[in-house]
Amino acid sequence: MSNQRKEGSAWALLPLGVFLVLFIGSGIISGDFYKMPTLVAFIISTAVAFLFNRKVDFNTKLEVFCKGGGNKDIILMLLIFLFAGAFSGVAKAMGGADAVVSLGLSIVPANLLVTGLFVIGCFISISMGTSVGTIAAIGPIGVAIASKTGIPVALVLGAVVGGAMFGDNLSMISDTTIAATRTQGCEMRDKFKVNFAIVLPAAIITIILLTVMTRGYVAALNDTYNVELIKVLPYLFVLIGAIFGVNVFLLLGGGVIFAGVVGITTGALDLFGVINAISEGMSGMFELCIISVVVGGMVELIKFNGGIDFVLNFIQSRIKNKKGAEFGIAALVSVVDLCTANNTIAIVMAGPLAKNIADEYNIDARKSASILDIFSSVWQGIIPYGAQLLTAAGLAGISPFAIISYLHYPILMFVCGILAISFGLPRVKSSEKKLEEIV
Repeated sequence: MSNQRKEGSAWALLPLGVFLVLFIGSGIISGDFYKMPTLVAFIISTAVAFLFNRKVDFNTKLEVFCKGGGNKDIILMLLIFLFAGAFSGVAKAMGGADAVVSLGLSIVPANLLVTGLFVIGCFISISMGTSVGTIAAIGPIGVAIASKTGIPVALVLGAVVGGAMFGDNLSMISDTTIAATRTQGCEMRDKFKVNFAIVLPAAIITIILLTVMTRGYVAALNDTYNVELIKVLPYLFVLIGAIFGVNVFLLLGGGVIFAGVVGITTGALDLFGVINAISEGMSGMFELCIISVVVGGMVELIKFNGGIDFVLNFIQSRIKNKKGAEFGIAALVSVVDLCTANNTIAIVMAGPLAKNIADEYNIDARKSASILDIFSSVWQGIIPYGAQLLTAAGLAGISPFAIISYLHYPILMFVCGILAISFGLPRVKSSEKKLEEIV
């Protein structure tokens, strides 16, 4: 470990404090934590960062900002966001999401409906890469199951949210996976393997708990589901290809073409429908792309002004080993997610600092990426003011607080994450691949 690092400046971290005050303050005052546009809050915070270091002229600071915002890791991340958005847009427009839901519900036994909803949620979210989209897709079905069986609706929705967070954390096209791997410099498939090994016990225990808790409740859904297996294939194509290490751009590009062909073949879309779906899918990623650029530039300014050095020195003075550093990364991204209520933004903000900590304490990039994604997803699936619980609660007209005690998977994911750090699991072999080889 290097002992030559500069002392740094705590004041350089003020822009982050300004962002949190703006975001949390507006939420407390208005009662809506999404009242303050995230991009506007970051722009104001970045302006504050420009006020520091008066010995340096504005043009130099602007160059520093552009260097951070235009970092090759961020540009690659933006391109992956756009490709992922295009695939999700086309796959959804041609009916892929509905096909996955129908397939799952058509094979779920009547006495395992809630357990089945959790498993279906896992598959849909890992296919679609969005937890909120998954909750919106199968949440209404969960409410119907609760009304027909007498199972507490909060329990059913807790299972839905758990399944949604499973894929949000692991999906190859999830914003969080893309952000975590890009900021830490590792391959998505390698991060998937490490991450999956950590959270698999949580998923298995959740399945057992849901099965036991809903034992005795039986109801047959009277709906007839039209299963179109061909519309599920594009999701399987991307999932399997990612696991086998296919280049992410080739994979997502191929997925877009595959989904488009399926849409045209089945009559769900025509050529211009595919093109419009691509455009809409990419458009859905625009704000996240701009935020990523602004955050990258702001973090570079904070680093230039000594903020990163201060944090590293602060952490180093309290952390004596790799295990402590991993807990530090977990705590860092957890706090940011609790403040921002957005796990992707939390990773984008905490990622660069986590990378510095990982390098300082020789933490494998696959492990640091997994820690970032796991702990941001844990809290995102639990906080009552997050989009996930608000969406689920809104479907049933209940308080999001009523669902918290039934969030078995997010809670167990937290426990598994803590145990993985405590016992150094899973064991990962050293990887010497350079960032240029990853893409």
